[in-house]
Amino acid sequence: MKRVYITMGLTCAVILAILAGWLQYLNVSGVRDTLTVGFIYDNDESTPYTYNFSLAKDALERKYGDRLTILTRSNVLDDKMETPLRDLITKGCEIIFFNGYSELVAKLAPEYPEVQFCQTSYMDMTDKQVPPNYHTFKGEAYQARYVSGIAAGMKIAQMIEEGVIGSDEAVAGFVAAFPTSEVISGYTAFLLGVRSVVPQAVMRVRYTGTWSSYAQEKSAAQALIDEGCVVISQHTDTIGPAVACEETEGERTVYHVGYNQSMSEVAPGTSLVASRICWEPYVTAAVDAVMARKSIEKVVSGRVHGTDVSAGFEKGWVEMVDLNQQVAAPGTQEAMDAAIEQFKRGKVDFVFKGDYVGVNPNNPDDTYDLSKGYIENATTSFPTFHYVLRDVISVE
Repeated sequence: MKRVYITMGLTCAVILAILAGWLQYLNVSGVRDTLTVGFIYDNDESTPYTYNFSLAKDALERKYGDRLTILTRSNVLDDKMETPLRDLITKGCEIIFFNGYSELVAKLAPEYPEVQFCQTSYMDMTDKQVPPNYHTFKGEAYQARYVSGIAAGMKIAQMIEEGVIGSDEAVAGFVAAFPTSEVISGYTAFLLGVRSVVPQAVMRVRYTGTWSSYAQEKSAAQALIDEGCVVISQHTDTIGPAVACEETEGERTVYHVGYNQSMSEVAPGTSLVASRICWEPYVTAAVDAVMARKSIEKVVSGRVHGTDVSAGFEKGWVEMVDLNQQVAAPGTQEAMDAAIEQFKRGKVDFVFKGDYVGVNPNNPDDTYDLSKGYIENATTSFPTFHYVLRDVISVE
C-alpha cells in the first residue's frame, strides 16, 4: 500500500511540474493576461471618420473587457503627434493605433522597439523601408465606392425612367478634400459604379482643401447641386454634404451617398446608402497578435505586403451601411449584392477598366489607358490610382 501512495505521489508531482512548466511557457511565450492599448485620433468622435475608426476600440472592449486598458488621445494634429505618443508609451501602451497622417510615427518607432505602432496608411508603401515595429493598414475602399456608385446609378436610372430628369442630366457630384490618389481613386470607382448602370453619366468634383469643415463641405455640395448634380457623394469628414442634399428645395430631390457612417439620421429623405472601411478586423487581430506574442502580419487575415496589410469585402474590411429602402430604387440591394459577391470571389479587375483615358492632374503628359485595366491595391494598402478620367469627370 505504501508503494501505491509513493507512486501516486510521484505521479501528482510530475503532473504538477508539467502544469507549472506549461503555465510558465504560456506566461513567457504565449497569451498575455493584460495589455495596455493606445489610440490617437486626428479628430474626435463627432466626425464620421474618427467615429468610424473608434468602432474598432469598441470592438476591443467587447472582446477583451477588463483584460485591456485602453487610452485615447483625440484632436491630435499631425505635426503635434510627438507629445501624446510619448505620453501613451510612458503610461505603458505596448501597441498604439493612429488614424492620422503624421510622418512622425514611423520616425519615432525605432526608439521604442518593444512597442507596435499601427497607422492607417497615408502613402504608397511599395518598397518602403520601415522599422519592423511600424505597421500600416487600410481597407480597399474602392470596392465599396464602386458598389455605392451602383446604388447611385440605380437611382439616377429610376429618375430618368420616371421623367424626373432627362438622360442628358445624369450628373453626379462629389465633394472631395484634396486631389490625392486616395481621393481620386475613390471618386473614380464611385463614378464607374454609376456608369455600370447609367453609361452616359458624368461627374463634377469640387475640392474643399480640408478634410473636415462643415461649412466648406456644405457649400461645395450646394454649388454642385446648383450646377445640376442629382446625386452627391463625398470624401470629407463631416455631414455637411448630406445636410445640403436634405435641405434642397424645389421640384427635384438631390440624393446623397455617404462615407464612414450612415447619414440617414441627418438626411432621412435623401440618404441612399453609405460605405465604410471596417477597421475592426485589423485592430482586433493586431491586438490578438500582441497578446499572443506573435507577429502582427502572421495573425491578420488580408493581403500582406511586408508590414502593410489590406483587404476588401472578402475579409470584411469594407462594408455597405444602411441602404434606405424608402428612397433607393427597386432592385438596388440585388445589384449591390451581385457586385459584392464578385469582390468576395476575388474578381476585382472590372472596376478600373473601360474605354477611358485618365490624366494625371499634376502632369498632363502622364496619362493612363484604362482599356488595359488597372488593379488597385495590388502591392500596397494605400490607393494609388491618381488619374482623372477625361471627358467624364470635371474638376472645379
